[in-house]
Amino acid sequence: MDRQAVAVNPGPIRVLAHFTPGDKVLDFLAPHQDWLDVRFCAENDDDTFLAELPEAEVLWHVLRPVSGDDLQRSLRLRLVHKMGAGVNTIDVDTATRLGILVANMPGANAASVAEGTVLLMLAALRRLRELDRATRAGRGWPSDPSLGETVRDIGGCTVGLIGYGNVAHRVESIVMAMGTEPSRVLHTSSSDTGHPRWRSLPDLLRASDIVSLHLPLTEATRGLLNEAAFALMKPGSVVVNTARGPIIDEPALIAALRTGRLAAAGLDVFDTEPLPAGHPLLALDNVVLTPHVSWYTADTMQRYLREAVDNCRRIRDGEPLMNVVNKVT
Repeated sequence: MDRQAVAVNPGPIRVLAHFTPGDKVLDFLAPHQDWLDVRFCAENDDDTFLAELPEAEVLWHVLRPVSGDDLQRSLRLRLVHKMGAGVNTIDVDTATRLGILVANMPGANAASVAEGTVLLMLAALRRLRELDRATRAGRGWPSDPSLGETVRDIGGCTVGLIGYGNVAHRVESIVMAMGTEPSRVLHTSSSDTGHPRWRSLPDLLRASDIVSLHLPLTEATRGLLNEAAFALMKPGSVVVNTARGPIIDEPALIAALRTGRLAAAGLDVFDTEPLPAGHPLLALDNVVLTPHVSWYTADTMQRYLREAVDNCRRIRDGEPLMNVVNKVT
């Protein structure tokens, strides 16, 4: 069955939104309820997800992986719309075979992720977790003299951006505004090898005080930062990851943090999400952790909803969809 050739039912377009809405989300969608029937499902509620999926024409997808088996259950599905950029959590090959389009939202979360990235940079550089705990315990005074030996300003650091897309460009602008000299913001963009600030990955790792990841997860990037990569980095440097967890070899990262090869890490993404209880990262004082929410702000949700509703309108009106990543014949 060519799902894209099947006429949309005369009633509202049925959408399964795989997240829990707040009041602002519901207020945004209210003017569209005459033609858009949005059913919400919490990401950890598989029972509701599997019950709603067969009738959904559009799936608004956030983080829970959408498998080939899920797509086989989706009898009417025409579009999986990723609320974000990375589609590594969607079985795009199966979607294509079944005639289901997959779209994403490149750049929609860039501002929020960039700010979240710099937040983690600062928290790691300034030993925020350790100082917060000490202050709450009444141990902040007198000041720890090691602060003057270890804590850094972003403006005094060389910042290495692995990947150079929408988020990395925004991070670059922010750290420059905070005093980092332009010549000390390096990147690895393969399309920009002639640029004076381009570096190969080994050279970027050797030169940088802060290394920040901004890559999609592919077979080529899986485990990119491994034991050999950490061995190239400056002693006392910082790693930040707001991209995808498996780009870092987590056991190698943990070893580098324990030995002091790395001063700290700021992580929003992990090999396994949610991060399981008892994970070694949870016991390290020199790691700042957030639960894959650097993108998650009211401003990004508004941008997501505008693009998601617009693509549903395009389905309704028979117009080409925006930001489709696969080709259905």
